[in-house]
Amino acid sequence: MRVLLIGANGYLGRFVADRLLADPAVQLTALGRGDDADVRFDLATGSPGALTRFLDAVHPGVVVNCAGATRGGARELTRHNTVAVATVCEALRRSGCGARLVQLGCGSEYGPSQPGSSTAEDAVPRPGGPYGVSKLAATELVLGSALDAVVLRVFSPVGPGTPAGSPLGRLAEAMRRAMQSGDAELRLGGLGAQRDFIDVRDVARAVHAASLSAAQGVINIGSGRAVRLRDAAGILARVAGYGGTLNELDNPPGLHHAPAPHMTHATSTPHLRPTIGHPRTDPDHHHPHAAGTNPAAFPYPDGCGSWQQADVRTARDRLGWRPRINLEESLADIWMEAACRI
Repeated sequence: MRVLLIGANGYLGRFVADRLLADPAVQLTALGRGDDADVRFDLATGSPGALTRFLDAVHPGVVVNCAGATRGGARELTRHNTVAVATVCEALRRSGCGARLVQLGCGSEYGPSQPGSSTAEDAVPRPGGPYGVSKLAATELVLGSALDAVVLRVFSPVGPGTPAGSPLGRLAEAMRRAMQSGDAELRLGGLGAQRDFIDVRDVARAVHAASLSAAQGVINIGSGRAVRLRDAAGILARVAGYGGTLNELDNPPGLHHAPAPHMTHATSTPHLRPTIGHPRTDPDHHHPHAAGTNPAAFPYPDGCGSWQQADVRTARDRLGWRPRINLEESLADIWMEAACRI
C-alpha cells in the first residue's frame, strides 16, 4: 500500500510517519513544505492542478493529511487549515488515483460542552474560536467531497514532542525552572479546565487503523476521560520528583473547582507567575505581556470552555482501536524532554 503523508514533520505527523514506516506493507511518501520532505509542496499556496499531477504520478492508495496550523490569526488559520484541505479534496477529485483520504480534525470543532457529558460524533459543532472554525470548515469540505474519506477528530494530544508553548508544555517548563532554581513553591494559574488527553502514539495508531479500514465520516479519537489540568500538574510533579508545593492561583470566572490533593490556592499575586493558558492576544497575533504587568490566568486556549470529553465508542467499533498509553506515561515523556532542555 502506497501512502502519501502530508505534514510528516508536524507534531502529530512525525508519529504517524513512524507508525506507517513500521508497517512493512506500507510504502510511504512524505509531502510538505520542509527541505526534508520527499516532495516539497505548500498546500496553502499550491494549486490543485499541480497536486493532481503529482497524485497521478505517485498513485497512492491512501492520502493522510496531518498538516495544519494551531496558532495565528483567523486569516492564517483559514489558509493552512481550510484552503489547504480544499486543495487536497479538489486534487483527489481530479486525479485518477482513487485514493482514500484520512484527514486529521480536532476536538475544538465541537466547542464547549456540558460538564460531565461525553461528546459523540453526532453532536452539533459550535466551535468557540477561529482555530475550531477553520478545522470544522475543513471537515465539512471533506464530508461534502464525495471522496472515500474519514475525519479523525483528535481531542487533546499529549506525549513526546508536545510543543513548549502548549498548556502542558508550559506547565512542564514552569516546573523545570522551579526545580532548577530550587524554588519550594510553584504558583500556577489557569488550571481549571478539564480535557480529554490522548497520547500522540495512540493517535498514530488510530491513523494507521483508519488507513486500512473502510470507515467513513467522523470518528472521535480520545481517551474517553476528562482530566483536570490541576490533576495533570500533580501527576507531573510526581513523575518529575518535585517536592515543593503547588499553589494554585484563583481561577478565572466560570472555572471554580475544588483543589486537587497536595495543591493549595493562592489569592495574592505579588510577583510574576507561570500561567498555563495562553495570554490574551489581539485578534490576529500572539504577543508577550508588556513589561511590568502580571499575567492573569485564562481558560484553556482551545475555545472549548471548562470541559471536554470524547465519546470514543465509534473508534472502538469501526476501527478496532482503543487508547493504550495512560496520561502518566505521556506526562513522563513530556517531563523528560523538558528536563533535558537547556
